[in-house]
Amino acid sequence: MIPPQPSDITQLLIASSRGDGEALSELLPLVYNELRRLADHYLRGERPDHTLQATALVHEAYLRLVDQTVAWQNRAHFFGIAAEMMRRILVDHARGVRAAKRGSGGIKLSLDEALDLSDEKAADLLALDEALRELAVVDPLKSRIVELRFFGGLSIEETAEALGLGTATVIRHWRMAKAWLYHEVSSKGR
Repeated sequence: MIPPQPSDITQLLIASSRGDGEALSELLPLVYNELRRLADHYLRGERPDHTLQATALVHEAYLRLVDQTVAWQNRAHFFGIAAEMMRRILVDHARGVRAAKRGSGGIKLSLDEALDLSDEKAADLLALDEALRELAVVDPLKSRIVELRFFGGLSIEETAEALGLGTATVIRHWRMAKAWLYHEVSSKGR
């Protein structure tokens, strides 16, 4: 099978933005493998029997994406927003698990589900999410670059394309953002 060209995906996204419902049904087979790769990237650090599997993460993110009213710019824009959706889903999942373990929030999980996401992993994800939100206040561009690179798995070139920046600019901001996040997370004992 010939891999889809970025221009094919971009054309379908633009058609979808213009209200072409057929474009969405043509889009999923073209982006599914890449969305699955993103989901695998997110879940790689979790236990193998994590209750939130890559397939479920892909489906949840895709459903949220198609419910959005977005003027899609290109493939990189789509995958950047997909990465953000997956991050939100995982953070919500981690919060739910932690709340269930504390016995608050009214969330009901089985014992296996509650034990699935370790406190350390959930705390790490929540700490990174909090630091990333703080970075967004200080420097929204750096926050967006981290989201696209770290969570979205986009290359420097794809990130530059998605944000309309030069690759040298993305590299510079990426390095500074990583240093800032490391400092924030480690200095607050998260």
